[in-house]
Amino acid sequence: MPRLSFREALNQAMSEEMERDPNIFLMGEEVGHYQGAYKVSQGMLQRFGEKRVIDTPIAECGFVGIGVGAAMVGMRPIIELMTWNFSLVAIDQILNNAAKIRQMSGGQLSVPMVIRGPGGAAHQLGAQHSNSFEATYCNTPGLKVVMPSTPADAKGLLKSAIRDADPVVFIEAELLYSEQGEVPDGEFLIPLGKGDIKRAGTDCTIVAYSKMVGLALEAAKVLEKEGISIEVVDPRTLRPLDDELIFQSVRKTNRCVIVQEATPHSSFGGEIAYRVQRECFDDLDAPIERVASEDVPVPYALNLESIVLPDVARVVAAVKRTLYLQ
Repeated sequence: MPRLSFREALNQAMSEEMERDPNIFLMGEEVGHYQGAYKVSQGMLQRFGEKRVIDTPIAECGFVGIGVGAAMVGMRPIIELMTWNFSLVAIDQILNNAAKIRQMSGGQLSVPMVIRGPGGAAHQLGAQHSNSFEATYCNTPGLKVVMPSTPADAKGLLKSAIRDADPVVFIEAELLYSEQGEVPDGEFLIPLGKGDIKRAGTDCTIVAYSKMVGLALEAAKVLEKEGISIEVVDPRTLRPLDDELIFQSVRKTNRCVIVQEATPHSSFGGEIAYRVQRECFDDLDAPIERVASEDVPVPYALNLESIVLPDVARVVAAVKRTLYLQ
């Protein structure tokens, strides 16, 4: 099985799907001649031509809207945002058009499109470029929301998202683009709504997604040295959410820590916590813990940014609280 970077896995997924279906096209800022702002579309212009790999002006409201219209008439657009921070410029097209047209047309129209690009904080991007918007999109019926953590998941989930009949919000962590991992060749799909156990354990469940999965796995290694066994559950798809996988894990370990990059207030981690307490209340031996960014805009200064974002020490401390070791 070949090893690919996260960006190469995404490229492979898009390229394979565009070979399979001539109705699929890629559109966004710098996706063509510049090979993608993060080089995810490297080589695709040369392979598929300017009619299927389309460079756009800096106008998210325009090209996302074009994607919605193209999907309504039978095309399958992949719309790349240079960053999900810029999705706010197209919020009406995503929340009020893409998400609602199927219902408002009585099922006569569908919007089979993928909107994808990097989200969350990286290193010193500043407050306006470090937002985590997954809760906003999960709060919108009609959208599906995917946040992969590994190259293999990126490929399998993106191929499924492209084939889906509904609009899919596909959020990639910028810091994962260079991460390497084994990725199956060819026809490899992961169903939307199916999570994954990234590490089996018995003492505490950590639920994490996107690049927080790596943080959870690092914390699990630290805790293993102290004889504490951690199970790491990666939902992969936030909407629809694989509730049952999380519940099964919590019923086994009797403890739950949720790790997210987003700030705590009104966040998706709060939704997971609600569902776990509703279905697993009698199984819990300790209150659910949540590790999140501090409830402030992400600073530019590297020393302050590191204080605000989640880290291994905070995850370890949260797990120990569920075990009454702190």
